[in-house]
Amino acid sequence: MQPPERNTVGPEPGSGRRRRLELLSSPNMKILVIEDDKVVADFVAKGLRQESHSVDVAEEGDQGLFLAMSNTYDVLIVDRMLPKVDGLSVIRTLRASNDQTPILILSALADVSERVTGLSSGADDYLVKPFAFSELSARINVLARRANLASREPVALKVGDLELDLLSREARRGDQQIPLKPREFQLLEYLMRHPGQVVTRTMLLEQVWDYHFDPMTNVIDQHISQLRKKIDRGFDEPLIHTVRGAGYVLRSGG
Repeated sequence: MQPPERNTVGPEPGSGRRRRLELLSSPNMKILVIEDDKVVADFVAKGLRQESHSVDVAEEGDQGLFLAMSNTYDVLIVDRMLPKVDGLSVIRTLRASNDQTPILILSALADVSERVTGLSSGADDYLVKPFAFSELSARINVLARRANLASREPVALKVGDLELDLLSREARRGDQQIPLKPREFQLLEYLMRHPGQVVTRTMLLEQVWDYHFDPMTNVIDQHISQLRKKIDRGFDEPLIHTVRGAGYVLRSGG
């Protein structure tokens, strides 16, 4: 594959002072590039590093998925055609695990139907190869700005004496820290975002498990039971309540 067109990393003609100002104002981000073409990966990584971003590179889909799930990134750049695990599968897996990191797809597949498929998989943007680095950089900055606006939501949730830190992903009730598995954290977060509201099984399946069908298992009951043991055991006031025939509710004060 030929490297992206206009593969000059650095100021473009006539843009010297403007480019320097952009670099000064751009946030330093941690970016993961999942790309099996070494020429393209090196081109992208070099340009991003010159803009003072921290960059990790993975050449295979499974390796990229592991890095994405093991670390915190500001933006992911994912090639669509990857060995071992393809790019769309990487994206779908991340979204199914409630990872909302902004994702930009790189792909030589330019048809509208291909772009729609890529965006429908959970990607936030789609850039066709060959591309100019200046456009890639601009799109990344847009994704970062959108994510920053979204991050203005509360960074912690509180119901009664139960607190959930969304940044450190820690739960605490009173002076007791409560260890939670990833799915338990997602479940508790959803309940705490809807305090005093009856949450149905269907809502939990769709919003926590990303199932749009009933798998006909007691997976929700099992997770609620485990979560209740961690949240309520040893405390005078239970917070997680079962509403027979309806679902569950998290509330304090009766």
